[in-house]
Amino acid sequence: MMAVLASATAAIAQTPPAEQVRPAAPEKRAPKKPVQRPPNSASPSTVAQAQPRNEVDAAAAQNPISNMISIPFQNNTGFSAGPYHRTQNVLLIEPVIPFHLDADWTLVTRWITPVINLPRFSPHEGGEFGLGTLQPQFYFVPSNTGSVLIGLGPQFQLPTATDDLLGVNKWGAGPALAALTIQGPWVIGVLANNMWAGTEDRRVNRLTLNPFVNYNMAGGWYLSSSPVITADWLLPASDRWTVPVGGGIGRVFKYGDQPINARVQLFNNVVRAAGVGSWMLQVQVQLLFPTR
Repeated sequence: MMAVLASATAAIAQTPPAEQVRPAAPEKRAPKKPVQRPPNSASPSTVAQAQPRNEVDAAAAQNPISNMISIPFQNNTGFSAGPYHRTQNVLLIEPVIPFHLDADWTLVTRWITPVINLPRFSPHEGGEFGLGTLQPQFYFVPSNTGSVLIGLGPQFQLPTATDDLLGVNKWGAGPALAALTIQGPWVIGVLANNMWAGTEDRRVNRLTLNPFVNYNMAGGWYLSSSPVITADWLLPASDRWTVPVGGGIGRVFKYGDQPINARVQLFNNVVRAAGVGSWMLQVQVQLLFPTR
């Protein structure tokens, strides 16, 4: 995985150019510029530990409800999926845009847009490629929550699937929660939601849990594990859960003037519902647009 990251930097993908080392303080005493605490983050000392030397805030980049515009492109490739053990692919485009409501509250919007390549699952149905159901999420995030940052709000499902195989084309809604803490080099948290959509035989009742643990190291590198656990409440208990186990490595860096957060992870689905692949490779490139 280290080799994958290193090769992708030159093409604006995974791994970075050289770090920018901050100059040492001059002997002559100069007026000190006040250090501003980034919104929705930990204490200044914690941020300093999490921030790599290339001056990109790694902790803010890894915060899904950060007070910063970002556009993650997350590609998930599942191996040995379905009865024919084929490969399926889901690209998630998830622009995150915060809106400052007042001095105490920020609304963080997150649009999940899936582009799906589905293999053949039966003799009567071929593969399918197209757009799945869009799921916009809205998190109301208080400015001061202590050491734990919490966002809570609704999420929706829009009937945008280009084929019935790619999603239940019904309106839907449900609650969404985000919680995290930054402790030194650690960024630990969870995203959780449950979606209800449709009625009768064409409906959705699905729980999604996305715990994440990141350990930041020198030069913007970090170790990461962020499995996506799902439970389809409409299926029998024996075929309801999908539980991946695994992780990978990432780096926060700059390509020219553009800050980027890139990572690669490999998961083994130790528990999986019917049709889900046994392994999954996840590659994410996130464009960051911090407030200047």
